[in-house]
Amino acid sequence: MPETPEQYRDRLAGYAEGQDALKLQSETPGVLARLIEGVPEMKLKERPRPDKWSVVEILAHLAEDELTSSWRYRQMIEHDGETLLGFDQELWARLGNYRSWDAHEALEMFRLLREANVRMLSGLSAEEWNRSGNHAERGRLTVRELAKHMAAHDINHIKQIETLVSR
Repeated sequence: MPETPEQYRDRLAGYAEGQDALKLQSETPGVLARLIEGVPEMKLKERPRPDKWSVVEILAHLAEDELTSSWRYRQMIEHDGETLLGFDQELWARLGNYRSWDAHEALEMFRLLREANVRMLSGLSAEEWNRSGNHAERGRLTVRELAKHMAAHDINHIKQIETLVSR
């Protein structure tokens, strides 16, 4: 039985509990680079099952999700209480043709976007950290909560990639 949105949120929240979200976010590109280092591109493009993403697809997803987070952070800071729409990750994967991406290019795109976000987040005031948005699927969340969610989201996908490259 697939997990509910609440179960997903709770599972992810446990991954980063009590940890510094910006430190975790800063470390993720390096962790990912080490995980795929020396792994043949064919293996990185191999899906474990037809309905599950390959390492390359996960990396492309991380890059595009970081792009949406860039927008969300800035919208929340600029327009406190802004509505934040969700997105259909399977549709984005199809439209973005994630299967055709190169793993290192996807990782580089993710790294650049992540560094820009961490740089921006590192300079926020306490008031800006507490600005919020109303996410269509997750309800009200602050910039701080979104940053923690993204750190946990990283850990979730790192675990998936660890499993895929160890096969």
